[in-house]
Amino acid sequence: MEAARVGVAVEGGHGNKSNNVKMLQQPKNQQAQMGTVSQLLAGGLAGAFAKTCTAPLARLTILFQLHGMHFDVAALSKPSIWGEASRIVNEEGFRAFWKGNLVTIAHRLPYSSLLHMLLREKHRGNTSADHFVHFVGGGLSGITAATATYPLDLVRTRLAAQRSSMYYRGISHAFTTICRDEGFLGLYKGLGATLLGVGPNIAISFSVYESLRSCWQSRRPDDSTVMISLACGSLSGVASSTATFPLDLVRRRKQLEGAGGRARVYNTSLFGTFKHIIQNEGVRGLYRGILPEYYKVVPSLGIVFMTYETLKMLLSSIPRD
Repeated sequence: MEAARVGVAVEGGHGNKSNNVKMLQQPKNQQAQMGTVSQLLAGGLAGAFAKTCTAPLARLTILFQLHGMHFDVAALSKPSIWGEASRIVNEEGFRAFWKGNLVTIAHRLPYSSLLHMLLREKHRGNTSADHFVHFVGGGLSGITAATATYPLDLVRTRLAAQRSSMYYRGISHAFTTICRDEGFLGLYKGLGATLLGVGPNIAISFSVYESLRSCWQSRRPDDSTVMISLACGSLSGVASSTATFPLDLVRRRKQLEGAGGRARVYNTSLFGTFKHIIQNEGVRGLYRGILPEYYKVVPSLGIVFMTYETLKMLLSSIPRD
């Protein structure tokens, strides 16, 4: 999951969430000019816009993660980003890069709002919270927010995973079909992997970001705050993505279990799924799709920052009673 890096948690992705939460220092006078609703709105819209801009890379990540799930891996050709992108354009059309993006936006807005409110409560009155507080607070907040919005994330995965044949015709059809075919709990397939991954993902992002920022500012105090935030945010995003990507891959595959009437592949526990993937695809199989995930970290961060700053200025200029 990803986040607005301007004092508001937004988020990915892997994932998006493609996600990766970093905090950018925001002047107190600017915070005072913006109410909570305005901050949530700006953060949510910034995150949604960034998700839309990086949606092609996010869909490539999902497709690579699912590569080999229903087929003999040895019989498949080695996928490449360019090759898969060309296949999407030729077989599905250019707009197919944004399959599932609407539900991503629907997921991002409430997720960002809930996560921001939880973090706001945890850090209220303690602006000098140490790394342990960031780790625990960020992790627990992320777990709560991810659980509350999980069905949207599952529907997004199923829509994005569809290729030429369309089993789910849209968001509402996907919800009703899943509930009909798999029961209400079908909307929570893979939640275990999410709960294990989202906490460390956010917590590592906080910890790495704060450590890098503190070290950088102590050695080069005159450098631009924006440059420091973007650089440290990107590195912390890469670190958290690398550490939790295997869990994200297992989550995606669990989410697709039984989709479209297909037979289950992993009739086992979460850790049994890990064992199955390693036995059939090797350890590298746990990192299918990591490259497009890396590629979207920096642009996503920059888009969120610029969009949030623009919205913040616009919303702050609106007169309030």
